Amino acid sequence: MAAAAEELEGRRGRGSQPGPGPGSPAGVRAGGECSPGGGRRVFSPAGEFREFSRRQLRDMEKLFRQYDAGKDGFIDLMELKLMMEKLGAPQTHLGLKNMIKEVDEDLDSKLSFREFLLIFRKAAAGELQEDSGLHALARLSEIDVSTEGVKGAKNFFEAKVQAIHDASRFEEEIKAEQEEKKKQAEELKQRKAAFKELQSTFKQ
Repeated sequence: MAAAAEELEGRRGRGSQPGPGPGSPAGVRAGGECSPGGGRRVFSPAGEFREFSRRQLRDMEKLFRQYDAGKDGFIDLMELKLMMEKLGAPQTHLGLKNMIKEVDEDLDSKLSFREFLLIFRKAAAGELQEDSGLHALARLSEIDVSTEGVKGAKNFFEAKVQAIHDASRFEEEIKAEQEEKKKQAEELKQRKAAFKELQSTFKQ
């Protein structure tokens, strides 16, 4: 009886231990992020990758979907091999593994859409070695991340500041438009009131 009580207490103790945090591979998998065809929690590419335009993000998603042959929301080693061959930059088995390893944040040995976007973020920031497979992938994909994406900034951090500035300017433009509409509505209201007053004057 005492042994059973101890075992139950042990189970409770194990159950109360905290699980893996968001930084651990298991935590990342559990918290999840969703690639185009995946079924986990959806992350917002436009929200997280603000240095890229919506058109660029659409192009990247289209490219990802094109090579996600299994339609499971991931590009695995064989799919990446096929992708690099079609782009005209075939890689060795080790080279492909190193490509995935460089952006594989959850250590599942395949690329989710978010990890795929990290390739282009690193390319825009000049963080990829010119002789690396990822650099070849970004260069040959025909998605330009050097002009529109980083607004011609010298480096990624300047591009982030530029993106925040652009977002603020966009918000200011919306606010100005709203103020203008409000002003026009008020003027219309005043004109209607004046017209009614004029009508009542004529009726007397």
